[in-house]
Amino acid sequence: MKTVIVYYSLEGNTDYTAKRIAEITGADMLRIYPKKTYPDKGFKKFLYGGKSAIMAETPELEAYSFNSDKYDNVIFGFPIWAGNIAPPIRTFIKENDISDKHIFAFACQSGSGAEKAFEKLKVCLNTDKLDHTLILIDPMLKPSEENDRKIKEFCAAVTDN
Repeated sequence: MKTVIVYYSLEGNTDYTAKRIAEITGADMLRIYPKKTYPDKGFKKFLYGGKSAIMAETPELEAYSFNSDKYDNVIFGFPIWAGNIAPPIRTFIKENDISDKHIFAFACQSGSGAEKAFEKLKVCLNTDKLDHTLILIDPMLKPSEENDRKIKEFCAAVTDN
């Protein structure tokens, strides 16, 4: 089964994780970027990113190429913002029909909120389940054997699908 990782990364943790997952599973990678970038430091980062997530905004994305017919599995990766999925992921879902795909998701967070974000992801996808999920706390900034183990277990769930 062919797999693609669709992800948004602001500070690098999600990018780091997506690359690790792609390395293990052989998945294609599609990093999406909003046309208007979010601040990545200080109070503005939390104000603008949090507001955008809470308001369920769908920012316009930079051009990307995606053909859903090529894939059986879609893995979404995103940072947690105010207990929510990052808005560029919401835009991607709105723009692409992936209703017939197996959906996996991973979230990178500094605190908490990933479980709530996965519930909101299911609502966006109009589904009642995700095939498998992974939650990591700052995997690039705080590498650990525990994170490595979780990533490998997640990858096994994807490849065993």
